[in-house]
Amino acid sequence: MTLSNPVDPKAAAAKGLGPQPAGQPPVGAGRIGVMLVNLGTPDGTEFRPMWRYLREFLSDPRVIELNKAIWYPILYGLVLTTRPKKSGANYARIWNRQRNESPLRTYTRAQREKLTEALRDLPDVIVDWAMRYGNPSTESVAKGLVAQGCDRILSFPLYPQYSATTTATANDQLFRALMKMRRAPAIRSVPPYYAEPVYIEALARSISRHLATLDFEPEVVIASYHGIPKPYSDKGDPYEAHCLETTRLLREKLGWDEKRLITTFQSRFGAQEWLQPYTDKTVEKLAGEGVKSIAIVNPGFSVDCIETLDEIGREAAETFHHAGGKKFAHIPCLNDSAEGMAVIEAMVRRELSGWI
Repeated sequence: MTLSNPVDPKAAAAKGLGPQPAGQPPVGAGRIGVMLVNLGTPDGTEFRPMWRYLREFLSDPRVIELNKAIWYPILYGLVLTTRPKKSGANYARIWNRQRNESPLRTYTRAQREKLTEALRDLPDVIVDWAMRYGNPSTESVAKGLVAQGCDRILSFPLYPQYSATTTATANDQLFRALMKMRRAPAIRSVPPYYAEPVYIEALARSISRHLATLDFEPEVVIASYHGIPKPYSDKGDPYEAHCLETTRLLREKLGWDEKRLITTFQSRFGAQEWLQPYTDKTVEKLAGEGVKSIAIVNPGFSVDCIETLDEIGREAAETFHHAGGKKFAHIPCLNDSAEGMAVIEAMVRRELSGWI
């Protein structure tokens, strides 16, 4: 990351910063950082980078709420000895070979680049991107923005629906970074946008555009969201309600009924009950009931990743076909499309209000 030069006295005066005390570090020029924060990604598909990534992810008490005395022996004794190889094989199927990175990193970087261009009318705003788990780390990016003169940072956790397992832990990590700074910036966090008109409109347009390219019309479209353990929801996590509201608004926008667009939850892990209905079981059930064509969209993911490209694009498709289904389509996430960037830009400009 290239750091800017310290602000000159005239610029400082223009910002109302006053004279610089002799012998003191230069005072920043009051720039604003915008940090796009996504979940995270391993640095490679081999055992060691997968092990590092999974250890960080599955050690997060926001993700796994079991007591460490119970969970850590399972994590280090079973999960981290077997899962890195399996997960690495899954990542290898979707890996961006040209850049030697996961699609999640590719798309998040592209979002940063396009947002920078979209905000070119705001010269004091610096856009960067970070990962909650893995690289570039939240701490390194936050430090870099401060070093470039940002005394305010707008954090944008790229999760439309709030959950303690995603949005909250992303914010936790940013504030952990601030705890190490002598001079910490002011912070804002973009709120969940699961019901924002610009987001619903973007999803509807993206779905309609993709369906128009198919040689069949799906009998059922499934809105599949990443699941969370049911006990988390029972304790007050609003995630399930947010997902259901996104689907309701999307159904209303598309003019579809409750049979055409349904909600399911994917990616369960472990033995406890997760939010239902489960995506894989629903796909199998639909095929068994005689449904021959379906499409799946992932409204809870801002960019395509292992859970959408492999779990849905490969596993769900195989499940549907093996159960008797004929036509299957996975509808891409918003990614860095025009619709997706319209959502991000609209939310950022709104949340910068008062700072610019």
